Amino acid sequence: RMREVDLGCGKALLIKESGEFHAVGHKCPHYGAPLVKGVLSKGRVRCPWHGACFNIGTGDIEDFPGLDSLPRFQVKIEKEKVYIRASKQALQTQRRTKMMAKCISLSNYNLSSTNVLIIGAGAAGLVCAETLRQEGFSDRIVMCTMDRHLPYDRPKLSKSMDSHPEQIALRPKEFFCTYDIEVLTEMQVAAVDVKSKIAVFKDGFKMEYNKLLIATGNMPKTLSCKGKEMENVFNIRTPEDANRVVKLATSKNVVIVGASFLGMEVAAYLTERAHSVSLVELEHVPFKKFFGERVGRAVMKMFENNRVKFYMQTEVSELREQEGKLKEVVLKSGKVLRADVCVVGVGAVPATGFLKQSGINIDSKGFIVVNKMMQTNIPGVFAAGDAVTFPLALRNNKKVNVPHWQMAHMHGRIAALNMLAHGTEISTVPYLWTAMFGKSIRYAGHGEGFDDVVIQGDLDELKFVAFYTKSDEVVAVASINYDPIVSKVAEVLAAGKTIRKQIPHGAVVFLSFRTGDMSWLTGKGS
Repeated sequence: RMREVDLGCGKALLIKESGEFHAVGHKCPHYGAPLVKGVLSKGRVRCPWHGACFNIGTGDIEDFPGLDSLPRFQVKIEKEKVYIRASKQALQTQRRTKMMAKCISLSNYNLSSTNVLIIGAGAAGLVCAETLRQEGFSDRIVMCTMDRHLPYDRPKLSKSMDSHPEQIALRPKEFFCTYDIEVLTEMQVAAVDVKSKIAVFKDGFKMEYNKLLIATGNMPKTLSCKGKEMENVFNIRTPEDANRVVKLATSKNVVIVGASFLGMEVAAYLTERAHSVSLVELEHVPFKKFFGERVGRAVMKMFENNRVKFYMQTEVSELREQEGKLKEVVLKSGKVLRADVCVVGVGAVPATGFLKQSGINIDSKGFIVVNKMMQTNIPGVFAAGDAVTFPLALRNNKKVNVPHWQMAHMHGRIAALNMLAHGTEISTVPYLWTAMFGKSIRYAGHGEGFDDVVIQGDLDELKFVAFYTKSDEVVAVASINYDPIVSKVAEVLAAGKTIRKQIPHGAVVFLSFRTGDMSWLTGKGS
């Protein structure tokens, strides 16, 4: 059982499991979700919103997103009463940064050599650097990024578009100085020589490394039609891009190309600000491949109710200008849309072109191939995040690409542990979310290739849970307004259990939900 208790100057989460009491911070350090509404399972609590997991004995973060752990408070039992002792500061901050090492004698280092080089400063790169320091690593760590900013909360670029870089920074500047994590901004690696262990930068600068992490993420695809280079046509790649789109879209006509997560989130965000929002998509419903047709239609209806106009089963044939600026978007269907701003969200490709001659194993789609320890085929070279394919335990170690925020965090952690020869394998359950018009869709698992969707609840009311199955077995789950069901399913899958559509004859180990009985997931049953 879990209970939120008020200690006067702040709250704590009191947990009783297997006859033992524990007390930790009551808010998830990621976005402040109330953990009492989460899922308690075998020594850890999972956040109801985005799936981060914390050890109830130590407060340590065990699955992501987010960087910080929970504060842990002292508990004692006297005469049938439970006493919690906590510092006021911990109760107020509700977060704890793990102890970290610093770099020994940094001044002795040659500028052009480092022990660990991390290419990319997203979630994977930052978590790798932090994990190394948490594990006592005291040698030099250098991160480099094409971005002009220190690591920031990239999902907010499309969910909260007018956020400034300092508002969405994952760590303040002082943090990097305190723990000797060097970040080279606006520095692009052009090639890697794995034999000499040297990274060559675009400006000619060379850096030697001992261990390398490649976490370069994705590059957005661009349109191939006439006028694609025009002013006011955007891929959302940086906070500046997002800010500029908001400014230009205010009281104007916006056309978004692609009903991707990015495209749909941008459409939702701009609806209240723009004069009109139109969305162009090749499929006949948004998210069909990811959420299935029925859920896609329900989401589409929500958007239409919020004045978003869809142009489906067509694509852009031309972007027209007037005085150098975008004026119209011409569709292959012949329709001409007025447009002052165009946002392109037609997918992405892995940013791995610079590795072509390196000898690092890259698949036909450009993804870096890694094993369960995030190692490439080259000793000492690791890769993580959106640019990799890795064996997913949940799907019988099938090699998959999971380009999501939580997974990038976990990749970075696993890579760091294996740079230190821990031999740790990845086994996390993918977890993601999207937010539109005040509604959050949560999703856990890996639904690629699903052949059926079982819906419980009401799609029209946007209060439902969808189970994605392949050959009778649940491979993923999505929900709106049904917390903490996705976190519950994630815990079931993380425990290695199988959920099936029907109970096979004579078997009792499988769980059935065809009957509509959800008690086993909603906490009313075991």
